[in-house]
Amino acid sequence: MSNAIVFAVPASEELVPAPIPPHWIVEGTPQASSKRLATSADGTTSIMAWSCTPGRFNWHYAVDETLHIISGEVFVTDADGESRRLGPGDVVFFPAGSRSLWHVTKEVRKLAFCRQSMPRPLGFALRAWNKLGNMLSSIFGLSVDDGDPLEGSPDERAEAKRATAS
Repeated sequence: MSNAIVFAVPASEELVPAPIPPHWIVEGTPQASSKRLATSADGTTSIMAWSCTPGRFNWHYAVDETLHIISGEVFVTDADGESRRLGPGDVVFFPAGSRSLWHVTKEVRKLAFCRQSMPRPLGFALRAWNKLGNMLSSIFGLSVDDGDPLEGSPDERAEAKRATAS
């Protein structure tokens, strides 16, 4: 059984109010709205469309968030005081536990990929489990997974393994 594929157009999705905590707001009356577009089967990852009107506010990241700006403009200041302008097409990663100051100058819309942070030992165990599964698949000639196409074709991956083994 396969999982359903989710299609969305985040630039035009109808969003619902998602107020910024009042004590995070520094200046103005920014109005945020969002919509969850998809959630992984294990519940650890979700994709959100989010928008916000002009204003200045603090943001605290409880999960890892990778975002892609669809439209608008925002200046994000990190904990070290470094400010960066983000506009359409820009991508940024905020690790869980980080904080930033957002200054939205033109209503911004983003696509956010949110992932629950995993403790390092569990991440190591998951990678080991996946490697074991791939090794067993190779030994028994099973094709459980063709791997990540971004990592090259199966033949290229096999060649890379042979090269590192010798």
